[in-house]
Amino acid sequence: MPTSHHGEREGDDTSFDGLAEAYWAAEAQALPGELREASQALRQGLERYEATLDQAAESLDRGQRLQVLLSGTAELRELPLSPSLDQNVQSLEALFRHAADWVLRPFRLAGGRRAVVAYLDGMVDVAVIDDHLVKPLMYDAFPLRAGPVTATVQEVLKAHAIAASQVREGATLGEVVNGILDGDALLLVDGEGVGLIVSQRGWQKRALSEPPSESTIRGPREGFTETLRTNTALLRRRLRTPSLKFEAMTVGTLSRTDVVIAYLDRIAADALVEEVRSRLERLIIDSPQGVQSLDELIRDAPTSLFPTIRVTERPDAVAGELLEGRVAILAANTPFVLVVPATFWGHFQSPEDYYHSFYVASALRLLRIVFAFLALTLPATYVAITTFHADMVPTSLLITIAAAREGVPFPALLEALMMEVMFEVLREAGLRLPRQVGQAVSIVGALVIGEAAVTAGIVSAPMVILVAMTGIASFTIPSYEMALAVRLLRFPVLLAAGFLGLFGVGAAIMFILVHLADLRSFSVPYLAPVAPLRLGRVASVFVRPPFWAQIFRPSLTAQFNRQRAVGGLKPQPPQTPAPSAGSPDGTGPEGEDGP
Repeated sequence: MPTSHHGEREGDDTSFDGLAEAYWAAEAQALPGELREASQALRQGLERYEATLDQAAESLDRGQRLQVLLSGTAELRELPLSPSLDQNVQSLEALFRHAADWVLRPFRLAGGRRAVVAYLDGMVDVAVIDDHLVKPLMYDAFPLRAGPVTATVQEVLKAHAIAASQVREGATLGEVVNGILDGDALLLVDGEGVGLIVSQRGWQKRALSEPPSESTIRGPREGFTETLRTNTALLRRRLRTPSLKFEAMTVGTLSRTDVVIAYLDRIAADALVEEVRSRLERLIIDSPQGVQSLDELIRDAPTSLFPTIRVTERPDAVAGELLEGRVAILAANTPFVLVVPATFWGHFQSPEDYYHSFYVASALRLLRIVFAFLALTLPATYVAITTFHADMVPTSLLITIAAAREGVPFPALLEALMMEVMFEVLREAGLRLPRQVGQAVSIVGALVIGEAAVTAGIVSAPMVILVAMTGIASFTIPSYEMALAVRLLRFPVLLAAGFLGLFGVGAAIMFILVHLADLRSFSVPYLAPVAPLRLGRVASVFVRPPFWAQIFRPSLTAQFNRQRAVGGLKPQPPQTPAPSAGSPDGTGPEGEDGP
């Protein structure tokens, strides 16, 4: 029989199994009597949970069914574990029945005591469980001496047997089940009313890659992934300060989606952090479908087309927003991150602005704003002028447009609507088809259909040119959500132009501006700093200030520690005195070259 590899006590030839068996026997006598009653409580709780499921299945009202399930699940989570291993195993198997990935591995500890390891296949690293959990427990799980019990079984196993950095105890059925669903392994020992939840997560992860929706010419090539801990690490690498805080919570009664609130302490406003926290905590939903559902559930104007929350998948962009006092919301199983508050002008700023000179970045930012306005109003302006205000067009241009429209059977409004719808269909088809086929279909389709429509006399050539220019202009908007809003609003503006002319275009634009001025994003005006006007911050909307001029953080989001840099950082040429006669540079007294 093998002996202990920890060393032999002098004059003690007790074997390995003898020491372990004596310890387990002594420890079993110290079990409190209250734990022995937990088995009956757990059995009764499971019976009530089964009855709750039957009641929910019979209920026809959806709201009543949800309330019944929530109450039954809450009661089940509070049930204590039983000292009986068989009862605990029976409870877990009842909850995970018909689950093909459910694994329950029974074995015996050194000395003969029964135990089980439970986990979900595909969520853990099985090799690590075998080498660092099961094997040590089967051969080395016993204290150095037998005698009076001075520590619990859980403390002994954590100190001498389990080779894992994260081990916590779970005393209720809800705690251990949540640990298993999170990707941890559960260890249950016979005679113990407490289980050990061992962190052995090892699911498959997607490698870091460039974000496809926010690609840049210059800048980092890595984006967020579907793994939450990888995303927090990407932010931690860019902001290596203890002030970067991550607050974790769970959203979803069925999915239990991990959500993290990220912010910089003493920079982000406490009221903003508390508002984000309260809006997430009030959510009672079975399963949020990514950050888009969270966006719709916590945004200020859920019926508005304009995005009041910024969505990005670039870590450098989120780090920059955090430095300005904003708050980021990260969710598991999605590579997108929500940033609040978001203003209208922020959707026209690209991360690439900060990887070019401020002259180039400012020109590109102005170009985006101008072309976003053209993407909204260009077809409508053409329809209004050709239909109601032909006298505004120069004579030569008017003759060209009239010649191109000769033979077209449809009015300008219907012609523009048909071409806009066709362009949107081609763009959507190009996105949904495989990448190798989608680009060819969208390009060839636009060329063939446009040329064929002009040749057949169904539409005019100027209309094809305007629709193409409008589509290209919408691609200049960095924010995908803002680009969608502009594309959808183009149709009501076009209808207003077709019925009321330029007056309709002006009225539609005025209505949009009033709506934008009424929007708020977590108490921040959506058009700030233009409306309400803040003269000191208006320039940063249209141009990108140089880094040596970015001394203070925006007052709309940062209330503490507003100064981000010292003044006087603008580079200056070296102030060196002029060389004198006979100096080491070899110049003579008249400034001529010396010998």
